[in-house]
This record gives sequence, structure tokens and C-alpha cells, in this order.
Amino acid sequence: MNEIVGSHDLLLVTLDTLRHDVAVELAAAGRIPNLARWLPGGTWERRHAPGSFTYASHQAMFAGFLPTPATQGPHPRLFAARFAGSETTADGTYVFHDTPDLVSALAHEGYRTVCVGGVGFFNGQPPLGTVLPGLFQESHWEPSFGVASPTSFESQVARAEEVVAALPRDRRLFLFVNVSALHQPNWFHQDGATAEAGDTRASHAAALEYVDRHIGRLFAAMSSRRPCFTIVCSDHGTAYGDDGFTGHRLGHESVWTVPYAQFTLPGPDGRATLSGPDAEAAA
Repeated sequence: MNEIVGSHDLLLVTLDTLRHDVAVELAAAGRIPNLARWLPGGTWERRHAPGSFTYASHQAMFAGFLPTPATQGPHPRLFAARFAGSETTADGTYVFHDTPDLVSALAHEGYRTVCVGGVGFFNGQPPLGTVLPGLFQESHWEPSFGVASPTSFESQVARAEEVVAALPRDRRLFLFVNVSALHQPNWFHQDGATAEAGDTRASHAAALEYVDRHIGRLFAAMSSRRPCFTIVCSDHGTAYGDDGFTGHRLGHESVWTVPYAQFTLPGPDGRATLSGPDAEAAA
């Protein structure tokens, strides 16, 4: 990450509430082709979320604690704050020394840090809804991005495209997008479903298919200037009657186990890495 930070743009997409099992099933069935083409080996990595609901999980991720591989560690981290005794800070870890979070560290490196919010913790309306977006130099939210909008993700992508277009080409960008479409209510993404019937595992899957139809635009925008290191993951899952549980902020396998992928989108010249002045700047 010490070679990537400073040379690449960075994109973090949290597919809020996405279950690991649903994500894996849809990738295997060819139902999310635009995401699957970028998944290493065509599959999602199985990881454990750092929290069981949005606020807790994102606070951890912005501090460098991304979802952890679901095998015995320690597992080296991509990003980490300076912390005495850390067992997951390795040679390749980008360590931020003078800030408590990754977002402000990247701003210190010269990145424009931008949040395109989705669920209520990013809406900037009550004081609690200002904490996470307040980490960023620039934050965006409007009702069309929220959980009640059937067109939330395409609206978020349109805003992200505007952000990229407005940024000077030589300015690095860290874009964070919290995708609200998977979160309840999601019944309206499934053909024939009704509000009275409510959300189901099937409508959750239909919401992921909806996201997949539009995510290519986001990837195209973020790779239009230079290579873009990308993380796509869930912040936590959610239960649909599993073992009698519904929802999240609870300790169940359907909540703690999440899909994760990291990859580099090639820049406009087709390269996934940089050379010349950009590479020298990264070093």
C-alpha cells in the first residue's frame, strides 16, 4: 500500500448489509456479471465484519480495521494507525502516524476525500448522522441516495461521476460510497413484491442485482484518470429469519460473515500500475 498511496486513486464501496452467502450465490450463478469480472478468481473472499451494524463497522474501517479474513491470523492489514504492539502492521501496511483515521491521513497525503452517503448514519441530519461524513473534506447525501429510494444507487453513481468530473486531473481522489440499496426496505427491487409482504432474502438478492447493473459506471468514472485501487465489501450482513433472528446488530453468522474483494481498476491507458513521475511520487 505504500506504493499505491500517492500514485493511485482509491475507492472504497461498502455494500451496506450485504450477506456473504447471497453475494457468493449470485456470483456463482452469473447474476452479478459487472462485479464478478473484477472479483479475484471470480469469487468473493469470506471475511468477518469489524462490527454488527453500520456505525460501529465504519468507525473501525476508517481506522484501518477492514473486514478480517475468516481464518486464523494474524492477518497483515492494508492500512493502520501507529499503534504500539500491533500484530497486524506489516512491511506493506500504509501506516498513518499523526492522524487517528485513514480519511484524514489521505487528506494529509494530498488526496481529495469525498463521501457519497447512503444509510442514515451518513445523512448529516441528526448530530449522529454527521460523525462519519464529517471525517471527509466533502460529503454528499440527499433523500434519493437513501434506503427508501428505489433508484438510490444510480443516483449515488451520478453524484460520484460529477465529483470525478469536477476534480482537477492531477489531484488524487479517495472516494467512499456507502450503498444503501441492500438495506431494508429492499422489497421494491424484486418484481412482483409488495410492501405488505416485506423484505426477504430474495429481495435482498434482487437489490444486489440492481447495484450490479449500475456499478460499471462507478468503476469507469474512478478509472478514467489513473489506476484506482478498489475495495468492495459489506460492513455487516443481516438475518432474514435465520435461527429465529431478523435484522442485524446481533451476533449471528449471517451478520458477522461478509463478502470482500480488493482489486486495481486499470487507468485509461489500460495499466494497473504507474511508471515515470507518478511512480516516483508514490515512492
